[in-house]
Amino acid sequence: MDPRPRYRSLVFDSSRWDGFAFRDDDVVICTPPKCGTTWMQMLCALLIFRTPGLPAPLAELSPWLDMQTRPLPEVLRDLDAQEHRRFIKTHCPLDGMPFDPRVTYLNVARDPRDVALSFDNHMANIDMARLFAVRASAVGTDDFEELGITGPPPTPPDDPVERFWQWIDAEQTGVQSGGLPAVVHSIGTFWEARDRPNVHLFHYSDLTVDLAGQMRRLAAILGVAPPTGELVEAAGFAAMKGRADELVPNSDTPMWRSNDRFFDQGRLGAWREILDEDGLGRYHGVLAGLAPPDLAAYLDEGWLGAEAH
Repeated sequence: MDPRPRYRSLVFDSSRWDGFAFRDDDVVICTPPKCGTTWMQMLCALLIFRTPGLPAPLAELSPWLDMQTRPLPEVLRDLDAQEHRRFIKTHCPLDGMPFDPRVTYLNVARDPRDVALSFDNHMANIDMARLFAVRASAVGTDDFEELGITGPPPTPPDDPVERFWQWIDAEQTGVQSGGLPAVVHSIGTFWEARDRPNVHLFHYSDLTVDLAGQMRRLAAILGVAPPTGELVEAAGFAAMKGRADELVPNSDTPMWRSNDRFFDQGRLGAWREILDEDGLGRYHGVLAGLAPPDLAAYLDEGWLGAEAH
């Protein structure tokens, strides 16, 4: 068997999964950045704990195992101590992590055009000095030269349209860049595995349009009771934004300029504000070079009403 690809960056390293001891009912939430990771973590938390009043901050209940802002032994210790059903976060593509038939893998896709806008807000909200300091304290900086890291990323252009196209035209196909090639690659690894019984694909637009229905679908996958109206309400964007301090990622190693800003707008189709017909054609041309037609259509539109495998 070919070795797993290793995905690594300033932020995370997929090799931290090596040798991880899974439990029979573990859930792994695997999404590219800004595609609905925190949302899916919240859905799992609500369905597992059966109450909006979670017993701890979401980042503690659902650790990001491969995130390099805490020493790995600490994260493994916390996961080993958890007595509830574990639901673990990662941004790693499926081919970069151990595949265990006992584990439920949940992927969330999102219209890449909205991902670009959300990622733009995300980057502006990161306290880079704090991120570098926390990362250095947790795992050191010996790998910076190998990763080509010489300091914080360059200041982005002032024009939001130019920033959008920088993200779309990114060259890296791993998870390091956060650009369109990385998103297509990552979701593509799950798309190819969608017929496996323990791999389940969700889409941000479907969650937005029919949250109750998608939560019922998730409950069936997890083998738990369907959500109550109270749980569905707690999973809505406004309710989550109102609890930003409790639900924001990495609340255990804070690095945001504003927790509230992390929950930006729950964008759905906001790209229409910056893309004209020529821009839309350009986007589809780039996407067609990265994804087959069925995957490209899924990325843009989701599959509300279709049976997901």
